[in-house]
Amino acid sequence: MPRAVKRRSAKTGLAPGALIHIGEIHADKVKITLCEYDESSFKEEEVDTLEGLIPSPDRKTVTWVHIDGLQDIRLLEQMGGVFGLHPLIIEDILNTDQRPKLEDHGDYLYIVLKRFPKNENGRLVPEQVSIVLGSNWVISLQEKEGKLPDPVRDRLRNDRGRLRKGGTDDLAHALLDGIVDGYFSILDHFGEGIETLEEELMDRPSPKTLRAIQLLKREMILLRKAVWPLREVVGNLSRSDSPLIRKLSVLYFRDISDHTVQVIDTIEIYREMLSGMLDIYLSTISNRMNEIMKVLTVIATIFMPLTFLAGVYGMNFKYMPELEWPWGYFALWGVMLAVAIVMLLYFRRKKWL
Repeated sequence: MPRAVKRRSAKTGLAPGALIHIGEIHADKVKITLCEYDESSFKEEEVDTLEGLIPSPDRKTVTWVHIDGLQDIRLLEQMGGVFGLHPLIIEDILNTDQRPKLEDHGDYLYIVLKRFPKNENGRLVPEQVSIVLGSNWVISLQEKEGKLPDPVRDRLRNDRGRLRKGGTDDLAHALLDGIVDGYFSILDHFGEGIETLEEELMDRPSPKTLRAIQLLKREMILLRKAVWPLREVVGNLSRSDSPLIRKLSVLYFRDISDHTVQVIDTIEIYREMLSGMLDIYLSTISNRMNEIMKVLTVIATIFMPLTFLAGVYGMNFKYMPELEWPWGYFALWGVMLAVAIVMLLYFRRKKWL
C-alpha cells in the first residue's frame, strides 16, 4: 500500500520558503508542455526550460504551462521568477502532502487538490495537483505524467467553442471538472467492490473478506480527506470577488460544487455501509463460533453419562453383580445407546440441534 502520510521531518528547523521536495519521486525527468491559444489559433510544444517565456498582461492569447514531475527545484524556482510567484507558493507545490485549499494573492489564485490514479495493483494512489491561475496564464503541476490534461488539450485542439473563446478561468474550470469527474469513476469502482463483499458476507465470509473491507475503508478515508476540503475550495471559487473569475464562469464553478456535494454524500453512504459490513462480519464470525461451541457442548453432554457408565463398570472390584452375567456386556451397550438416543431426541425437541 502507498503511504497515506508523507514525512515532513526534512523541513524541521528550516526557514519559511525553504524549497525541499516532500513526497515520492514518480518521474525520471520533468516534462514541460506549453500551450498558447485563442479563439482562432492553438499552439502546443514541449520545452526544456521556461527561460524566455515572458507572460505579458497585454497578450490576447492564453498561456498554459503544464509540468509533470516536481523534483526539479531549480526549474520551479525559475517558474516562480518568471510568473512572479511568492516563495511560499513554490514551497507548497513541492510539499505533496498539502490539504486542498485556495489562496488569493491578488494577481493570481493558487489552488491545491488531489487526484487518485491507480497503481499496478489496482489500488488508489493520492497525487497532488497544483493550479496557479493568472490574468492570461495558467500553470498546472502534478507529481507524475498522467491523463489529467489530455481531455482538456483535445478540446483545445479540436473545439473552437467556449473553452477556446474563454479565459483562464474556463481553463481552470476544465481541469477542476476533470478531477471531480474522476471521483465519480472511483466511487463506481467502490460500489462494485461493496456489492461483491456483501455477497461474500451473506455466503461464506473469510479473513480475505475482512482484508478487502479494511482496504476499502482505507481508500475511502483517503478519498474523504481529499474531497471534504475541496467542497470549501470550489465554494469559495463560486463566491469569489477576484477579477480573475468572471461572472459567467461562476455558474460553472457552482456546478462543480454540486458535484462535489454529491461525491461527499456518496462517500458518507459507502463509509456507513463498510462500517456496517465490518459489524456484520464480526457478528457472523461470532455466531459461527457459537454454533461450533453449541455442537461441541451437545456432544460433550451426550458423552458425560456414557463416560460415567464406562467408569463404573471399569472399576476392578471382584464382586460386582453384573460381571458374571452372560448378557451384561450387551445390556450395558443397550443402556448406553438408549441414553444417547433419548438425549439426542430431547435436544432436537428443544431445537438445540
